[in-house]
Amino acid sequence: MNGANLIIECLKAHHVDTIFGYPGGAIMPTYDAIYDSGLDHLLCRNEQGAAMAAIGYARASGKVGVCIATSGPGATNLVTGLGDALMDSIPIVAITGQVASPLIGTDAFQEADVLGLSLACTKHSFIVQNIDELPEIIAKAFEIAKSGRPGPVLIDVPKDVQVAPTTAKPIVNSLPKTTALCDKQLTQALELLKLAKRPMAYIGGGVGMAGAVPALRYFLHTTQMPSIVTLKGLGAVSPDDPYYLGMIGMHGTKAANYATQEADLLLVFGARFDDRVTGKLDTFAPHAKVIHVDIDGAELGKLRRPDVALRGHLIATLENLSVPLDIAPWQQTVAQYKQQFAFSYGEHDGEQLINPLWLLNSISRKKTPETIIVTDVGQHQMWSALHVQHHAPENFITSAGFGTMGFGLPAAIGAKKARPEDEVILVSGDGSIMMNIQELGSIGRGKAPIKIVLLDNQRLGMVRQWQSLFFNARHSSTILDDNPDFVVLASAFGIKGERIDSAHQVDAALKRLFNSQEAYLLHICIHSDENVWPLVPPGACNADMLESME
Repeated sequence: MNGANLIIECLKAHHVDTIFGYPGGAIMPTYDAIYDSGLDHLLCRNEQGAAMAAIGYARASGKVGVCIATSGPGATNLVTGLGDALMDSIPIVAITGQVASPLIGTDAFQEADVLGLSLACTKHSFIVQNIDELPEIIAKAFEIAKSGRPGPVLIDVPKDVQVAPTTAKPIVNSLPKTTALCDKQLTQALELLKLAKRPMAYIGGGVGMAGAVPALRYFLHTTQMPSIVTLKGLGAVSPDDPYYLGMIGMHGTKAANYATQEADLLLVFGARFDDRVTGKLDTFAPHAKVIHVDIDGAELGKLRRPDVALRGHLIATLENLSVPLDIAPWQQTVAQYKQQFAFSYGEHDGEQLINPLWLLNSISRKKTPETIIVTDVGQHQMWSALHVQHHAPENFITSAGFGTMGFGLPAAIGAKKARPEDEVILVSGDGSIMMNIQELGSIGRGKAPIKIVLLDNQRLGMVRQWQSLFFNARHSSTILDDNPDFVVLASAFGIKGERIDSAHQVDAALKRLFNSQEAYLLHICIHSDENVWPLVPPGACNADMLESME
């Protein structure tokens, strides 16, 4: 037994069965231990892809995602993925090799201060200084990644520690108990709730991470309260809930934005008043008192002072607040908003260009509730949020807080590794997919029959839209008319596909996509001027939504 073998045994002790990574000199002893370990290791084609695959795995499974890389450029390539995991509170453990301890600080080959680099993009970081502390550090890493508000943890392991002999055994720490709820604050919250005439549940990604979706749906069923969600909160509320208004914020629905501005009480569950949600903060729900529930005390009062702050487990809070309410006039108002501002997809002439909203709504009607939708970042991401029905938070995986282009392809691979029996559909754009296009090579290696829906407007669509709105249509470096032939490119990686450009081709192409038992790329050409509406301009009130270029 050496340090590298001990790392593998510690991972197994924490029920890890799948890891994503890329080998190199400083992590080679650990890769030697992986060789006959029985762990399922997927070689991604860039360390950034490995980190994002680990995020997709964690989101889809609810387990800790694990990625591994060598020192220097291997470790620095992980940084973007770790930053993404930190912003979206995803439990990741990243293990990096480091040059041997005597060489640290000498500018040795492929040396980088990974501990220093990672401090800003992890929940916690470790460097292992001797073999004896390795089991405890790995145990602490998993405990920190999973407990409280989840997040990424990095462990930097010098090469001499990996080859050092040891008789140490794995350690598994118990997770800390959740903070107990305060009876006084619960009483205050119930008093506010019973007095409210226009309450609104504002639901973020913390609900899904806390395993609180059943408790939330019971709360909404009992109170019959209207609800809105953030981008990461999509799927927490049943799309069939009669008072569910959809996503709020910069690209939220008109019903959600208008109704929230009229609320007299916001019940905030696992959300953080993000700027893309609130618009101009001092105009957001200006008449509402606030009950804020979150596991992370740093979020309570950070951007908006709550009237009642409840730090603790969401399930217990939701159970305590599940009381019937007498809010019939408010329910009628919300139902009217929902009907008045519902999206309409209409009929489409078979020869016309493909409308991406209609297309995504068609996909939504064909998929099952268990289908995992993964997106990259850009216009297609917002269209997917608005025009696809989401039935569970773990079934909609996207880069929310960091907005990382190139996220989708590796994250979809990770999701498929986590849940091989469920269908995974990646919705990407021609700009985003090129960011990590090399991960097409991981699809065949990982035996991941992912369905790729590629919306191609030959533009960096979201940036182009903002340039049109706010920069006098000066489209600087956003025209992508030199894109490759994506079907030919996919074919080079052994992936079947086809290209369509008119509405009459959609139904048959979607049938081939859904029926394929292998990975499949559907390259869909859309108009270069397609836009995402509504849009709240940066710094504006959520009620001041734009709906056209006029």
